[in-house]
Amino acid sequence: MEKEKTTKIQMVFGYAVCLVAVIAFLICISSMVYSLIDLTDPFNAYRTYGKDAPSLASFNNYKVDIIKSLDTDHNLQLDDKILEGMYESARQDAISKVKHDAYRSLFVNGLVVVITILLFIFFWTWLRRLSKKTA
Repeated sequence: MEKEKTTKIQMVFGYAVCLVAVIAFLICISSMVYSLIDLTDPFNAYRTYGKDAPSLASFNNYKVDIIKSLDTDHNLQLDDKILEGMYESARQDAISKVKHDAYRSLFVNGLVVVITILLFIFFWTWLRRLSKKTA
């Protein structure tokens, strides 16, 4: 009687671990897909939601936003060459941030996927051996 109770507890534990591994696997795979999509077009994946963040949609949008933010009276005249350099720097910074976040997400989620696969395989084979012993 005591052995049957222990075996049932072990089986419930094993199935619970397998279920959690499958759920974690699915969540990580979906996150990896988002990261891969971000890597295909990192510029469009970058979004800033601050009210003071200049738009990087185009150089002209960036220029207008910078002039408004630096000079509220609109008397400031900035050289287009300087502004274009600032725009390209901001654009490259946005792209590098998205790439870094996407690669980090791919690495971490890939590691979790490997761990969940190993956990699932280990506990699934353990459950099969346990059920053969009780049969």
